[in-house]
Amino acid sequence: MNTDKIKVIAFDADDTLWDCQGHFEIVMQHLYDELTPWVDRETAALELFSTERKNMRLLGYGVKAFTLSMLETAMRVSRREMPATVIYKILQECYTLLEFPCTPLPEVEDTLKVLHSQMKNRRSLVVFTKGELLDQEHKLERSGLQHYFDYVEITSDKGEKEFRDLCRKLAILPEELLMVGNSLKSDIAPALAIGCQAVYIPFHVTWQLEHHDRFEHERMVEIEHFGQLLNEFGMRS
Repeated sequence: MNTDKIKVIAFDADDTLWDCQGHFEIVMQHLYDELTPWVDRETAALELFSTERKNMRLLGYGVKAFTLSMLETAMRVSRREMPATVIYKILQECYTLLEFPCTPLPEVEDTLKVLHSQMKNRRSLVVFTKGELLDQEHKLERSGLQHYFDYVEITSDKGEKEFRDLCRKLAILPEELLMVGNSLKSDIAPALAIGCQAVYIPFHVTWQLEHHDRFEHERMVEIEHFGQLLNEFGMRS
């Protein structure tokens, strides 16, 4: 990877800057608990995944889409036998996903601080994430990281088109963009496909709809923890 041409470093948000999927996993486990009178936990997980995949085209990503898929799965799998009190409990648990603490992951804020101070006037730092607009805006606010970024782009999906649109809005060429994220499917593969560079930071848990086979690429670097990003620019914390 060659960073000499990089003008913009774009960061994914969920599970790159802060833990998101871990909170969703907790709520999902509660659903599986409530469905045990009808199916085992593995079957419940498969049913939820099937519902989310079916709804993706119309509902997209985010807490609202997840909540509807949770409730739909609960009612379908239980053959509408699940008590209203339990349905309400599941709904309330989904609401907690709109307010969970977005504590920056280890090394994130220290690294952003160095990048922001040392790259000022040479490179821009931006957030490029997908999801529901208000939810993503609120998470960024709760993280306390917003002041490190020059621009924020929240989109309903992240594919090649969205990466091209981002480059156009920022008035840069694809090779001048470095994408940093935890999802090979949404952050890395589409960025590389249009000519960007990428840094892949695996997260310990991955949403099923984000699973992607591992691969290597000459314009991609994989690092184990966020602070190693500084090494790519010859910086130290």
